[in-house]
Amino acid sequence: MIVEDDETIGGALQRLLVAAGYSVEHFVTGRDALNAANRRTPDLVILDVGLPDQDGFAVCRHLRSTFADLPVVMLTARDSDIDIVVGLDAGASDYVTKPFSAPVLLARLRAHLRGSTTDPDQPFECGALRIDPAARRVTLDETELDLRAKEFDLLLILARDAGRVVTRDRILAEVWDLHWESSTKTLDMHVSALRRKLGDDTDSRQWITTLRGVGYRFEAQ
Repeated sequence: MIVEDDETIGGALQRLLVAAGYSVEHFVTGRDALNAANRRTPDLVILDVGLPDQDGFAVCRHLRSTFADLPVVMLTARDSDIDIVVGLDAGASDYVTKPFSAPVLLARLRAHLRGSTTDPDQPFECGALRIDPAARRVTLDETELDLRAKEFDLLLILARDAGRVVTRDRILAEVWDLHWESSTKTLDMHVSALRRKLGDDTDSRQWITTLRGVGYRFEAQ
């Protein structure tokens, strides 16, 4: 559930989440969101603070009192320390400020949906590959790879969901831009470059599998 009164931001968020495979409902007022939640409990709520009928902190407190385990992620331009403290004290599971990074936001949502407190910046490994999101460093067989910015972002989204298909639409939404509608040749070129740097070889190990017309699957070695 998205609770955001700015139609442009709310619509962009909805397109991003739908491309990532989520079913999404978008509400512009706290009242409508609470009524909908009472009818059918959402799996997660993305909540703005500046709503037209009541502030998001009040909505968050109501959600927390009614649904004790419901993940509530506050997404707002209000970035002062006091606002963050008030939001978390109101029961928010997370507090993300605008402007935000689409890949990081989606990683946080996945963490909350699987009931984990995993830090999306925490280094992780896929076989001989080690990825450090915070430092934006990748090592393969203990040798650091020289990746361009978008190559790193592409690798990160694929590796986080190793063994699962990541659709082309989701990659374009997360790695490039919420409204990115250019030719997918750019994506194909980045996949090819990333494969070369990973040393993909069909005769030995292959990191990235293409599913034509669907997307890509990262193969943990």
